[in-house]
Amino acid sequence: MSHSPLSFLFGVLGNVASFVCFLAPLPTFYRVCKKKSTEGFQSVPYVAALFSAMLWIFYAYVKTGETLLITINSFGCVIETIYLAIFITYCPKKARMSTLRMIVLFNFGGFCTIVLLTHLLAKGAARVKLLGWICVVFATSVFAAPLSIIRVVIRTKSVEFLPFPLSMLLLLSAVMWLLYGISLKDIYVTLPNVVGLTFGVIQIVLYAMYRNNKAVKDEKLPEHKGEIDNNENAASTVSGETQEQVNTDNGDIEIAEKKEEKKEDTLAEEKRDKTYLSNNNNKNEKNKKTEEKESCEV
Repeated sequence: MSHSPLSFLFGVLGNVASFVCFLAPLPTFYRVCKKKSTEGFQSVPYVAALFSAMLWIFYAYVKTGETLLITINSFGCVIETIYLAIFITYCPKKARMSTLRMIVLFNFGGFCTIVLLTHLLAKGAARVKLLGWICVVFATSVFAAPLSIIRVVIRTKSVEFLPFPLSMLLLLSAVMWLLYGISLKDIYVTLPNVVGLTFGVIQIVLYAMYRNNKAVKDEKLPEHKGEIDNNENAASTVSGETQEQVNTDNGDIEIAEKKEEKKEDTLAEEKRDKTYLSNNNNKNEKNKKTEEKESCEV
């Protein structure tokens, strides 16, 4: 399929914007490698991104002539595979097994099922149409993912969890691919990016509204179960430390009480000793006087 200069330009700009978006998680995975821990991050976004890239490559292959879709999604497959390999290397055993199950289920089982069904149920243009709608449904669900972030921003009136550079990149990417789809009259490329453009504009508007508000330190993103688990572990740790401190304080109080009791016992013993000595002195003095008196009488 031949592209007009304008559609080719939009496709190239879309490749550039998507390339940068694919590289956005690099700092996260650098930290994972450095700390040798996934720190509660989950693999679902990366499994979904890999699955989406595989679907678009297959769509571009079936449609033929969509080189610009193939190039960027091929890069996406490579980078998402690297991300998942790093995640599997450093994640806990439970998360590793869950991630491997998802990869087998979606990226192998799901993709192979789609390939098989599209070849068996449709031919020619009908196959492109069927595959196109599958891509639309899945890509739209992926673009709807920022809804959780939008809810947090509206609730907290803070953009702490809404990085402006990434939001702008996603918006630009959606705009470029939207224009690319419109220029080619490809409804399957156009529709998901209408959704992406809508959510991108909402995020930018929210950022403009709340950018000067103070960050809400106590608010946590309800995205990752691992993060929730970490927070619970942290709470348990703090609780343990508090209990230990209470126990320490109680121990100090008990020691102080024992010292006080020992001091009182010592004072009482000294008092008894003084009383005993005083009584002995009085008795000796009395005996001495009695002896002197008897001597005088003799």
